[in-house]
This record gives sequence, structure tokens and C-alpha cells, in this order.
Amino acid sequence: MVFDFIFAIILAVFFVPLLILLFIVASFDTLSNGIFFQERIGQYGQPFTIFKFKTINEDKRTCSKVGRVLRKFKLDELPQLFNILKGDMSFVGPRPDVKGYYDMLEGLDRKVLELKPGLTCEASIKYRNEEIFLKKQKDPLRYNDEILFPHKVKMNLAYLENISFKNDLKIMLRTLIIILK
Repeated sequence: MVFDFIFAIILAVFFVPLLILLFIVASFDTLSNGIFFQERIGQYGQPFTIFKFKTINEDKRTCSKVGRVLRKFKLDELPQLFNILKGDMSFVGPRPDVKGYYDMLEGLDRKVLELKPGLTCEASIKYRNEEIFLKKQKDPLRYNDEILFPHKVKMNLAYLENISFKNDLKIMLRTLIIILK
């Protein structure tokens, strides 16, 4: 989408000083290269490499204090502007997941794969505190697999059926408001 590319260029240029600063902070904070790379499932089930700032200290295997701040304000996801520029992602679309989820969908649920993964979507707004919620479950993985993920798929299918630029702008605005609260 042309909007994604142009808006990502504008934001990337505008945020260059912040991106550099956060890279340095994340590198010192995690005692490693400050960028996290992971394979995720993209549009049409094609794998791609997602970029994020690292928030986990590899020695302690825990999220650092700085990492918690980066996650709270979604600053750890700023490098995904480059995923958008590469054409792997969009601003709005299902959050990309690791293998074993979107790539395993069957039947009509596979229509979700027609969408490019995005920085935000209705499901990511609704489940913005997913990590905290899952920690409260007896079996977090099972709860995710049987309850949360199927609900996210339904929400993303509803988005696909009602996709519009106006709707995307509303989702982006709601996301920004939630982040800034």
C-alpha cells in the first residue's frame, strides 16, 4: 500500500535520532546487539524476519526495567517501520505470529493470510495486556491456543470483511491513544 510506504518513510526519518538512541540503550541494557530478529509468518503464509528492540536480558532471561518501558509504550516495535518499508508488514493488520499458528489455519480461517501483518489491529488493542492476562492462567499456552488465538482470528476475519482506509485510520488513532494513556 502506498500509504504504508510513504508514512513509514516519514516516520523513519522523523524517528532516526530516537531509533539510534533506543538501539544504544537496548544494546547496553541487554548486553547484546540491541535488535531482536525472529522469523514470523506473513502474508500468504510466507515467513519473514521481524525486527524489534531487545527487551530481554539474555543472561537473566527476564525483561529488564528499560525493556518494560519500551514494551509499555510499544517503542520496542519501532524497528518494524523497516519491515513496512520492505513490504513485509503494514501499519494495520493481524500481528505477525511465530510458526504454528497462522500457517496452520484451515478452511475459511486461512483467509486471514490474505492480509499483511500489521503493527496494530483490533485484536492487539483488545489484548494489549495479553502477557499479564496469560500469566494468570493455569495453562497459558492451552488458553492461548484454545481461546485467545481463535478469537483473534475471528477479529482479523471481521477486519478483512470490512477493510477500509477510514477503518485503518481509526485503528491507528485508537492504538496511539492507548499507548499515550
